[in-house]
Amino acid sequence: MNGHPPLSTDAVGVGLRRALIDPLLAAPAGAFDFLECAPENWIRVGGRLGEALETLSARHPITCHGLSLSLGGCTPLDETFLNRVRRFLDRHQVRLYSEHLSYCSDDGQLYDLLPIPFTEEAVHHVAARIRQTQDILGRRIAVENVSYYAAPHQAMTETDFVNAVLAEADCDLLLDVNNIFVNAINHRYDAHRFLAAMPGERIACIHVAGHYDEAEDLKVDTHGAAVKDAVWNLLGEAYHRFGPRPTLLERDFNFPPFAELLDELDTVRRTLDTQRAPAGHSVRV
Repeated sequence: MNGHPPLSTDAVGVGLRRALIDPLLAAPAGAFDFLECAPENWIRVGGRLGEALETLSARHPITCHGLSLSLGGCTPLDETFLNRVRRFLDRHQVRLYSEHLSYCSDDGQLYDLLPIPFTEEAVHHVAARIRQTQDILGRRIAVENVSYYAAPHQAMTETDFVNAVLAEADCDLLLDVNNIFVNAINHRYDAHRFLAAMPGERIACIHVAGHYDEAEDLKVDTHGAAVKDAVWNLLGEAYHRFGPRPTLLERDFNFPPFAELLDELDTVRRTLDTQRAPAGHSVRV
């Protein structure tokens, strides 16, 4: 690893988006603790953007959140791509690589994150692909609980499915509290019970984001709005239940003035300070 210390459990980060390059470069020390990027969007990027990435990764710890691995897919994993990812992670000394517990390919890229059936067969299939990914990358990864809008065959609950995959693959969890909130509304379940069923010892990082209120009973996970109060409350509950974890504010478009994003990062810090769990919790990062 490079000169950056390991991420502290109370580290607060923001997404490395091209639209934010200039304010991220100009941000004062301490404005954020780490940056997260999608390696697909940065591998082999040169010119001004490549130089900006080099500068930012020298200044700040970088984590990576993949978009196209398709862990739930049926076509073989793209080992050439995974080896490129490994070189990118090594080059930028990335301490955490995560992907989505979903699939996004079927004889070609589908450009969406689609839900996996909650079945024992799917558990074995996905866990094997996660283990293969970890072998190729030479490191543990975390997988994220995803938002979804159609529910394929469900022979088991989502919480049982997530826990079974994590256990069989022996990987970590990227806990997205906005996804829990959105799914709870859309699929009529209790967000608090879902959160309580997550394995705290496997949570490597937390994501928090905004969503779009399509209707009272339909929420869309957009990452294009400010975080809602109900999601802040769920984040506080996660801290209280599991202890502090590195937390990433996701914003992908509709960017407000950078000062407003920094205000949301301060809300993460205040939420953490007021909802700390008893000492003794640990996390691998």
